[in-house]
Amino acid sequence: MTYRFTARAVVAEVDEDNDIMQAGVAEDDDGEGFFLLFMSNIGEPSRQNVALGLDTHCLVTPDQGTAYGCARVVTLSDNLLTVSLQPAALDDLELADTEIEALLEVPQEDIERLREVLAQVLTFGREDARPRRADL
Repeated sequence: MTYRFTARAVVAEVDEDNDIMQAGVAEDDDGEGFFLLFMSNIGEPSRQNVALGLDTHCLVTPDQGTAYGCARVVTLSDNLLTVSLQPAALDDLELADTEIEALLEVPQEDIERLREVLAQVLTFGREDARPRRADL
């Protein structure tokens, strides 16, 4: 099955002071409801992150479910974000479905910024953990 929700909030930022990028969508601005937050570092992964397998994108879900390199396919078409996840990541993410669709009810400029930062986050780190397809 596919989990579907309407996102009324978007975050897309590159914080060079803290060496982190994040791109995500949420049902509400106040953090209530469902959300997907993709994160990565900026630049090259550290040796420590490589050794720990943290040298890729990270996905955080409600209740702090967290998995690294778990996105198989990510598409952003018009105002629809579709994410296909590795089945093995569902327990870590505390999710039941590998397919998620977020209908974005946000201004077009927020969607464009999301597209830009999400592309950067998903291409961070080792190639074998990047989504097979990211149509952004």
